[in-house]
Amino acid sequence: MQTVSDFILQRLSAWGITRVFGYPGDGINGLIGAFGRTQEDLEFVQARHEETAAFMACAHAKFTGQVGVCLATSGPGAIHLLNGLYDAKMDHQPVVAIVGQQARSALGGDYQQEVDLLNLFKDVAKDFVHMASSPVQVRHLVDRAMRIAMERRSVTCIILPNDVQDLPAVPTPARAHGTVHTGIGYTAHAHVPQAAGLQNAAEVLNSGDRVAILVGAGALHATEEIMQVAELLGAGVAKALLGKAAISDHLPYVTGSIGLLGTQPSWDLMQHCDRLLLVGTSFPYSEFLPEEGQARAVQIDLDGRNLSLRYPVESGLVGDSKATLQALIPLLKRQENRVWRQRVERNVAKWWTTMQARAMVDGKPLNPQRVFWELSSRLPERSIIACDSGSAANWYARDVKLRDGMMGSVSGGLASMGCGVPYAVAAKLAYPDRPVIALVGDGAMQMNGINELITIAGRWKNWSTPTLIVMVLNNGDLNQVTWEQRAMGGDPRFTGSQLLPPCPYAEFARLLGLDGMRVDDPANIGDAWDRALSADRPIVLEMVTDPEIPPIPPHIEAKQAQAYAQALLKENESGSAALRATIKQWWA
Repeated sequence: MQTVSDFILQRLSAWGITRVFGYPGDGINGLIGAFGRTQEDLEFVQARHEETAAFMACAHAKFTGQVGVCLATSGPGAIHLLNGLYDAKMDHQPVVAIVGQQARSALGGDYQQEVDLLNLFKDVAKDFVHMASSPVQVRHLVDRAMRIAMERRSVTCIILPNDVQDLPAVPTPARAHGTVHTGIGYTAHAHVPQAAGLQNAAEVLNSGDRVAILVGAGALHATEEIMQVAELLGAGVAKALLGKAAISDHLPYVTGSIGLLGTQPSWDLMQHCDRLLLVGTSFPYSEFLPEEGQARAVQIDLDGRNLSLRYPVESGLVGDSKATLQALIPLLKRQENRVWRQRVERNVAKWWTTMQARAMVDGKPLNPQRVFWELSSRLPERSIIACDSGSAANWYARDVKLRDGMMGSVSGGLASMGCGVPYAVAAKLAYPDRPVIALVGDGAMQMNGINELITIAGRWKNWSTPTLIVMVLNNGDLNQVTWEQRAMGGDPRFTGSQLLPPCPYAEFARLLGLDGMRVDDPANIGDAWDRALSADRPIVLEMVTDPEIPPIPPHIEAKQAQAYAQALLKENESGSAALRATIKQWWA
């Protein structure tokens, strides 16, 4: 007899799903049992926690373009999924969550692990969340969860009471009143806006002398087209953090990241442009965009709800970024005056010289910027980088040069700690032949990352190449928040909240059968990266870095500078060290 659980796995496989991330529990025993007997090409990936399972599903969607699927038991398991699911929601990634529930007969009786899951998930999965009360529903619940996740690039959720999971499946509902008949067929989309809209956008862009382009995650597949537009218009290209891999950092007109983690050339680009082209981005910080009215703007986005959300745009084009740019390019005129482009390129060249100088300033013991700078030139072709939230994201955004063919991602909209190592695991499972590098702070490592080393230890021998590096910035401090406390609140570091207990990260990795190396001499940073990239197994690089080296933003307001100075004056030895490090960075 085929059960509802058997049918669900068969249906997911028919949708092209090959991997489900999760953790078992009695609320999903029927589904776990079905995994044990399925003949489908469908792998259950056991994470160490439901939160990291949801992070993995989000990362799978980011790195493959496919729907990510995660699975959790009722009650606490379902609750644990939420953070990773919000990561997917806020970064517009298609993820389907399947969660167990208590038996239908128990619902409403305050039964053990009975949680109102429909209400719990109604925000994170607002486009589609439903509970199966009958096997007849299951086909269309799976189909609609998958299709809506794909079409809306959103999170959807199916709730399965545990008694329903073991009932006989109904693969084909009766042809009767009150039944729903769904399918899996291919969906074709109209990805290109109408000709009038394209012509209007071209007129806006052609009329400018100083064009700036800002690209995000929605432009990751449009690299060639972005390059063509930038060349025609003599534009500079800045990148939101999720769009860092959209175009190579080695191009002389690419100004790099924008925002608090951004670069001086990106700040200059936005402050002095007269035209702005936004491609596949919902970058949130308006203070880093042109002043309203300064630049006439064009925006391309797959979702019309995002148009004019961050900056007033004169021409909004709803469509796929690659296809829309291909249709727009024939309408663009080559900008013969290259004064603006030359200015952009001078700023970029100066910036990279500055970055190298800052990276080589001494730290106690290591300057974290040098850790990232030394990695940049050593990145193998087709590398995948998973960066965690925190100070690691600062240095990833500024010091790492990505090239064509590489991928990289972070928790963007949610900016959640603890995503880096789960992201790396998902990337390596999807692409076992590619080098994968996780860039993680010690706070995030203690939160989630160290647990997922156990997952890596249990799986790496099945990979075609073993190269997976987890680089940990061991500075003993929740560093990003410390700098925020200083610069935004004028408060000194509160040691009770900011200092972390010591942890032997490299040694722990070796206990698991992985490789591990602790680096506290700047002369050894490059050799450590070389060894890690050639290691015969996954490795943890524990970089002992200086917590007092500041992530200097591209623009500092007077009130922030004043608050920062006041905070350092309130600290004793650490404040003096931070002040000296700040002076050295500014001088560099």
